[in-house]
Amino acid sequence: MPPKKRLIIAIIILFSFFLARQAKASPSTRGEQNSLTPTQLDQAHLEPFLETFFTEHMETAHIPGATIVIVQNGQILLIKGYGVANVENQTHVDPDQTVFRAGSVSKLFTATAIMQLVEQGKLDLNAPISDYLPEIILEGNYDQPVTIINLLTHTGGFDERLTGMGATSPDGLISLDQYLAANMPARVMAPGEYTSYSNHGLALTGLVVEKLSGLPFAKYVAQNIFAPLGMTSSSFLEPTPANILSRVATGYAYANGAYQPLPLDYLNVTPAGSLYTTAPDMAQFMIAHLNNGGPILSPVTTAEMHTRHFTQDPALPGFAVSFYEHFENGRRAIMHGGDLPGFSSLLFLLPEENTGFFVSVNTSLNPISGTDIREFLITAFLDEFFPTPVGMTNPERITLSELSRFEGKFRYNRYARHTAEKGLPPAALLQITVVANKDGTLTTLSPLGQGEPTRWYPIAPRLFHQVGGDELMAFEEDAFGNITHQFITFSGIPIVTEKVPWYEGDIFQGLLLFGLFVIFLTVLSWPIAGLFRRIAKRQTNFTQGEKLARRLAGTVSGLGLVFLLGIMIRLGQVTIAPFAPVPGWFYVLLAIPLTVIGLVVWLCVVTLRNWRSGVGSLFGRVHITLITFAALAFIWFANYWNLLGWKI
Repeated sequence: MPPKKRLIIAIIILFSFFLARQAKASPSTRGEQNSLTPTQLDQAHLEPFLETFFTEHMETAHIPGATIVIVQNGQILLIKGYGVANVENQTHVDPDQTVFRAGSVSKLFTATAIMQLVEQGKLDLNAPISDYLPEIILEGNYDQPVTIINLLTHTGGFDERLTGMGATSPDGLISLDQYLAANMPARVMAPGEYTSYSNHGLALTGLVVEKLSGLPFAKYVAQNIFAPLGMTSSSFLEPTPANILSRVATGYAYANGAYQPLPLDYLNVTPAGSLYTTAPDMAQFMIAHLNNGGPILSPVTTAEMHTRHFTQDPALPGFAVSFYEHFENGRRAIMHGGDLPGFSSLLFLLPEENTGFFVSVNTSLNPISGTDIREFLITAFLDEFFPTPVGMTNPERITLSELSRFEGKFRYNRYARHTAEKGLPPAALLQITVVANKDGTLTTLSPLGQGEPTRWYPIAPRLFHQVGGDELMAFEEDAFGNITHQFITFSGIPIVTEKVPWYEGDIFQGLLLFGLFVIFLTVLSWPIAGLFRRIAKRQTNFTQGEKLARRLAGTVSGLGLVFLLGIMIRLGQVTIAPFAPVPGWFYVLLAIPLTVIGLVVWLCVVTLRNWRSGVGSLFGRVHITLITFAALAFIWFANYWNLLGWKI
């Protein structure tokens, strides 16, 4: 062989060897694991760590009581209770006995039940939901069918709905099939396109469990998950069995410097959030998932359940089967949080380390406020027991002008588009602000200015790395290069936000609401001025045109104030009981914007006529005109928030 050819072959072999070494050293996605040495935990280390953590955070986060259990290698390493289960009676949390509501952690049991049916050959994850539930009609014209895996990864494309999802007593509940047949939200996105968290979508999979097993959902889970695992203090039943209900911690909200006890919520979407449980029971569920599924799933099925099935970007965390992914300190975790009025929970698993924990508190944690201890606990736990230095990814150079296209307001895509729930609660105001910095980085500001700003540096086109952290953020653009969506992790959940125009931004909407209040309140100056005139015995010389304009403007302003105050009252109700049915008085309140439409048309005509004829003082005409414009803005505002008419 000629020397030249031998040299070329040698170079090729050496280059191939180099590439192989590089590929082995650098995982292609965040889903692949670094070769990290597992940490063996022990109670002597865990106990002081947790004592310090909960001592530091429970007071600042206003948490009356908490329970936590940590497992590793098939054993419970530590189980602890902190604080009180009942503030009034000062009943301490008993980690072995006190029952907490797990909220959406319930979804992991529903997903486990689905995977049992897959294992039995009764179900195909990629089959359309209509194959199993032909009686459920899904609104929204999309070519792609909604599949089972779409529902389990929250990519069914459903609109949001909370009101009416539950009741204030078990007597107000209806069966799962009846509820979903009458209350499934419309599809507003193509299935499989974007993730948008949906309780109703997950509840559909619970209904599939009922149809294929022939058992009510709560009974199926009790027989096929609770019983094999020995979870004797757990239940999905409503009403809850007395032996469990008597041990349930009281849920609280913290307001005005005191803990306010909250009544229990009862959910029509049982598979999505109705689990009552204890720390020891949750330990058995975690051990099963970390121990290849035994005795509730096979190793193959368990691996399938823990495998990523959807992500918006290969570099970002995504969804396994109902679990969502979390990457920190070079580790891949799978997890799920849960929130109900008065309760917040988290199940967190590190499959590669055969380690996990479950934590629950008897208050509603607010991820927007920056005091959600679940996020702090994850980071503190990993930094203490599974530390790995954060590696810096090589930044990409981007000019300020190029960065500016990422600036703007981004709205969480989980909100009601077609009903009055758009602003109750104000999910559409949960907006992330993105700002470009002169140093070539971006800053994100949390919704409503809560929490600390986060800086990001670019590492690839439309991909950013958190400064001093592990998180990644990506953006999507349209065919014209305009940024349309942001993909980010918020409160541990991979979410999608959509870029909004200026008039849909939280600042503009907030200023508009404030401006309407102020302008409508100005009519209160009229009776006050009238009182002073009577005291001074001065006559009024208002013309008929002025009197009519003032009556119309006063009526419109009064109705506007009543409506806006009513919305504030309704918002307060929804904050405490988000799933309760719509109260009757709210239907009456929704008649006000329709009434204002007729009055403001009349007011426009009278105001224009008074300007043409020069009736009254200039100040009076300007004041009436300002109220007229405010009334028109009020109608636009009501329509934008789906409050024009009865869109319940």
